[in-house]
Amino acid sequence: MYAYIKGMVTDIESTYIVVDHQGLGFMVYTPNPYSFELNKEAMVYLYQYIREDEQTLYGFKTKEEKELFLRLISVKGLGCKMALPMLATGSLEGIMDAIERENILYLKKFPKIGDKVARQIILDLKGKLTTIEGNNHQPVNDELMEVLEGLGYRKADIKKVISKVDARKTIEDQIKDALKLLLK
Repeated sequence: MYAYIKGMVTDIESTYIVVDHQGLGFMVYTPNPYSFELNKEAMVYLYQYIREDEQTLYGFKTKEEKELFLRLISVKGLGCKMALPMLATGSLEGIMDAIERENILYLKKFPKIGDKVARQIILDLKGKLTTIEGNNHQPVNDELMEVLEGLGYRKADIKKVISKVDARKTIEDQIKDALKLLLK
């Protein structure tokens, strides 16, 4: 099993890149090949997919992206070819937030993800993505938003402070914290 490859990106296509490592070219499927620069050295985190009739390398710019990919392909009914476009068209934070908030509509916007698979993703992964390293994002609390809007604060001001409020606290404590931040 490969962890990563470091080498020169010698070719960029619509679904993959070719990484030259000591004269050997590795074809690596990646969510967004055009995020890599041609003829520049890159470090690509790898996942090797092996089946009887197929050996494929999937590559990612960050460990967090790779970790989310691995979690997604662990879901029943969701394979590599469905998870890769999810990472290509959605942000890590957006995907994780949709799973935590059970936002089926957001998940269904991805290619080949229907109602059944979206529900399975939520069932299998909800509450399990907080361990992804570097995941310091906190889901936006709708209830907190509504309370602060009801008190007359503008949405733009609320959005600035809501990310600084600890989502693990009770709603009452979240409101207190948000009001302190808004009054500064």
